[in-house]
Amino acid sequence: MINRIRDIRRQKSMTLADVAAACDPPTTAQTIGRLETGMRNLSLVWMNRIAAALQVEPETLLRSEGAEPARLVATLGVKGAEALRKPIDAVLPNDLSADAPWLVVSVDTAVGAYREGDQLWLRQHTPDEASALLNRDVLAPLPGGRFAFGRLMEGAAESVTLLPPATGKSPVTVEQPAWLAVAEMLVRKL
Repeated sequence: MINRIRDIRRQKSMTLADVAAACDPPTTAQTIGRLETGMRNLSLVWMNRIAAALQVEPETLLRSEGAEPARLVATLGVKGAEALRKPIDAVLPNDLSADAPWLVVSVDTAVGAYREGDQLWLRQHTPDEASALLNRDVLAPLPGGRFAFGRLMEGAAESVTLLPPATGKSPVTVEQPAWLAVAEMLVRKL
């Protein structure tokens, strides 16, 4: 059974030991690790215990093999957008439709209008659509698995210019981006 325990745990900045201690009754980090990786069967009892420890609905722990999940691909800080070593499944808000794949950027340091802990949910567009995305916050891929993020100031299929949200940063020009992802939703804990 494919599960999302590790992705959810990491998004909540919890260790295996944190989840194990939060289970009722408590268990070991090794057991949680085996359940995450599929080395141990994720029974309904375990699913309910771990979901309660992670404070999510039990069905959130399961992942469909056919649907393309939303992916957490980068973090945003004062240095700009930084790619994660390995993208992880993002946890969808309960009222969010998963009809189309989303890209997600988490904010690890307050920058511009964004606060630490925010998540930006972005939808991909082709570079040809750049002119329709002007004055919107956009993520664009750079060579080497990196990203640029900022307000789209100038855009055409062959080149886009982004103004990063951090104060005093110079505009970044991205030549021939493979795609652009526009921020459509801000998820913020209150």
